[in-house]
Amino acid sequence: MIVRALLWRWRALVVGLCLAVVVSAAIDALRPPPPESVAVVVAARPVAAGAVLSARDLRLVRVPVAYAPAEAAREAAPLVGSSTAVPLTAGTPLVPGVVVPDDLSGPPGTVVAAVRLSDPAVAALLGAGMRVDVLAATPEGDTGTVVASRALVLPSPARDTAAGGPFAVASDDESLPVLLAVAPDEVDDLAAASASALLSAVVVP
Repeated sequence: MIVRALLWRWRALVVGLCLAVVVSAAIDALRPPPPESVAVVVAARPVAAGAVLSARDLRLVRVPVAYAPAEAAREAAPLVGSSTAVPLTAGTPLVPGVVVPDDLSGPPGTVVAAVRLSDPAVAALLGAGMRVDVLAATPEGDTGTVVASRALVLPSPARDTAAGGPFAVASDDESLPVLLAVAPDEVDDLAAASASALLSAVVVP
């Protein structure tokens, strides 16, 4: 009798476990499949406008296809060495307009530099084709020195890029740089001044 009682109890336990497995399988069958995802290149950390992207600045993430920007980069390697046209926050997808296009160039003998001016109102007034002298002054008010002469203002794709949705790019008139074609020997002085001085532009003939 004791053996039969034990067998009955074990049988009830086995039946219960079987029912649990069946219910779990039914729930899994009814659960909708995960949404299809795609790999997108995003900024791995905040990156300033005009910075040269390195492999450490980029990473691949998978996002649902419905939320992935159609023109977002799918591979990080081709972007290494590109210059940012706008400041990037961590997680910003690399879409057209946030980096300086490879085919954007100035006159022969010049290179393209992204420059952030201290006065965004002046930057907003500069149009493609203008010539400017770039002046660097210290916050203490010292006399500005010319770090780029007769630089050519180039079209800025970033100013025409709309930001919105869950992948909005942190870009506004106060942070967008001006793209300039400058002489190669001016690049070092311009880069040094961008890090330590206030830059302004004077339109010249």
